[in-house]
Amino acid sequence: MNRKFLDKANVLLSGEKGTVFKDPGGRINIALCYPNSYSVGMSSLGFQGIYGFLNSLPDVVCERVFFPDEDDLEDFVRSRTEPFSLESKRPLSAFDIAAFSVSFENDYPHLVRMLQLAHIPARSAEREGHHPLIIMGGVCAFYNPEPLADFMDVIFVGEAEEMLEEFLAAYRSETGREKLLRQASGIEGVYIPSWYTVEYGADGKIAARTAAAGAPEMIRKRSIRDISKSFLRSSVLTPAAEFSDMYLIEAMRGCPWSCRFCVAGHIYRPVRKKDLAQLREEVSEAAAKGWKVGLIGPSLSDYPHAEEVLGMEGVDFSITSLRANAKSGRMVQLMKGHRSISIAPEAGTQRLRNVINKKISDDDIYETARTILESGVDTLRLYFMIGLPTERAEDIEGLIDVVKTIRRNTRRGYIRLTVSTFVPKPFTPFQWHPMEPLKSIKEKLRTIKKGLAQEKGVRVFHDVPKHAHLQGLFARGDRRTGRIIERLAENDTDMLKDGSPDMDIGSVIFRQWDLAEVLPWDFIDAGVGKEHLWSEYRKALDA
Repeated sequence: MNRKFLDKANVLLSGEKGTVFKDPGGRINIALCYPNSYSVGMSSLGFQGIYGFLNSLPDVVCERVFFPDEDDLEDFVRSRTEPFSLESKRPLSAFDIAAFSVSFENDYPHLVRMLQLAHIPARSAEREGHHPLIIMGGVCAFYNPEPLADFMDVIFVGEAEEMLEEFLAAYRSETGREKLLRQASGIEGVYIPSWYTVEYGADGKIAARTAAAGAPEMIRKRSIRDISKSFLRSSVLTPAAEFSDMYLIEAMRGCPWSCRFCVAGHIYRPVRKKDLAQLREEVSEAAAKGWKVGLIGPSLSDYPHAEEVLGMEGVDFSITSLRANAKSGRMVQLMKGHRSISIAPEAGTQRLRNVINKKISDDDIYETARTILESGVDTLRLYFMIGLPTERAEDIEGLIDVVKTIRRNTRRGYIRLTVSTFVPKPFTPFQWHPMEPLKSIKEKLRTIKKGLAQEKGVRVFHDVPKHAHLQGLFARGDRRTGRIIERLAENDTDMLKDGSPDMDIGSVIFRQWDLAEVLPWDFIDAGVGKEHLWSEYRKALDA
């Protein structure tokens, strides 16, 4: 193995607390793979929780494998070095199971590239018995795993806490792969993609989907009832994570507001809140070790005991984005001295916020922003989206006006805008809506940057619009998207500008979809009805 790669891995390990080292002999050897960098993967609560849980099992050894740093890729290829585990430095191909945790659609090409670098056939149909079993979980598996269907042996649709235990029980009891898959398919939430065939009509749309004998027609998303019993919490602390040396604790799962663009607000239903006594115990354990505590939840302002927890003495807290309301203002007072706090207005006018069902007003935004900046917080981070359904020129001007008003209300601190491009996601009311063309998105970004160029202490950051279009392709794509993922993994990006012979990319991204057509993810029962989503979509357009 290349000495440079070994040295980098050992430097990372030397800064960790909580790393697990086990003898692999006689145990189920699982490579927990994150198809992005170490810093991103180690900031994932799901990834951390699975690592800790698997290593708590006496007959399992779990080691972590990450996508190589971009500046190392060429050396990986030249030296024929496989992606390897941090703990034992074993190559990915030497494990019994390669378990991919996938949180972002744009990591799909990285996943396929990791298999290629490991000399493991990317497509499941081409693998043999000596190859690792390739499985996938994570939020992307919840709503549309079809772009990765041809690469995966097993996909966990939903929350993995209970499913994973049941799957490992099946793995222990069955010796042959086919028998294992047969038994695993009986576990609620487990999806075996190879047992389904998809046919397409002359118009390029899905014409039929057929399940093999014994395979369920629908896959029901798995959820756990009580997150107080979940094993999801930090297991390894490292200064090299995006949330440096921070112990992550989940306070709440799901969001009660159901904004029409937000997939998390729909697929994590029902909303579940951790028991206060359990949360206090976890926080106290972390604080006793001198760790910073990151409270995780999509809408922490709605956690009923948030102020009580944040008021705990001797704890250095960090929290995710706050909702713009009076309770958030009170929570900010408990977090004086923190460097940054975020709120997400999403849109610049009340009309457009009504369209997306973002139930906050201009006054909510202004008062919460003023409270944050006046409390001594260095930086207020504001999250907006552009390209939303029904968006007009006045909505972009409204966005600029909102920021200018916040700046006029107080000159304290800095304001950082993050502007992202709207991407229609499955199981949201906007799943049928087209994305906005690149030229229009770029013009709106220019308008925003120009409009705020003279505002002191205001900076504008934004995503790369073409990357947002790629995310839209992967979010709404079907199995044919897999060929595009393979080409991107091989660094063939020409099809993004010249078109792809594998499928009409524009028909996935820019076409208005209709209620009658079969959607690639229609085989998943996510607990939210299609008719309800369509009704919400029509309400949005009417607004």
